[in-house]
Amino acid sequence: MSISTVDREKLQKLYPALPDLGAERFAALLRDSRLLQLPAGTEVFAERQACQGFPLLLEGSIKVVKQAGNGREMTLYRVAPGGSCIITSSCLLGHAAYNARGLAESPLTLLALPADSFASLLVEHPPFRDFVFHLFSERIAELMQLVEEVAFARLDQRLAKLLLNAPQDQLNVTHQQLADELGSVREIVSRLLKGFAAQGLVGLGREQLTLLDRDGLRRLAAQ
Repeated sequence: MSISTVDREKLQKLYPALPDLGAERFAALLRDSRLLQLPAGTEVFAERQACQGFPLLLEGSIKVVKQAGNGREMTLYRVAPGGSCIITSSCLLGHAAYNARGLAESPLTLLALPADSFASLLVEHPPFRDFVFHLFSERIAELMQLVEEVAFARLDQRLAKLLLNAPQDQLNVTHQQLADELGSVREIVSRLLKGFAAQGLVGLGREQLTLLDRDGLRRLAAQ
């Protein structure tokens, strides 16, 4: 699929390192790359799959998850427009297969740079190299925080923080989805939510959850 003028302008705004290539090389990069539109729920990449390209996300959100041997999953991070995936970067740099899964949380529009274009940009275009390694720095800091929370924070504190990250008080979410985010199991999360409800912190419904006392959740998260 060829890239439209609108998508081209969006790409330039979201990834300002690319227009600095110059018009001719930027146009060649677009010709060599693939524009993909994927529906929500699509598996963007899978564990042990070979990495074919570097994604530049224009629309949507990619959730990157790691699955344990017992089938439980934990969300590692999300990729939003203007960002990209450090696991993809590390696979391309190390010539290795993926060691996590990427899932489309919403409909996606992305430009997939071929592996050889990614490699040449890293070597020949310092602004792109700076973008990639700045991304590494940000994601590693996020993953270190995740490791710290998993290792040292109580699950009820982590659940409270997760709920507080919601932009609205009304959440359409299942207990299993919350458990997947936390790397836990549904039964434990359900038990904690019932405790939150008994304290008046949340209201529970069928695949719905209402935040009733954000201040109380903040106090719990900070304990």
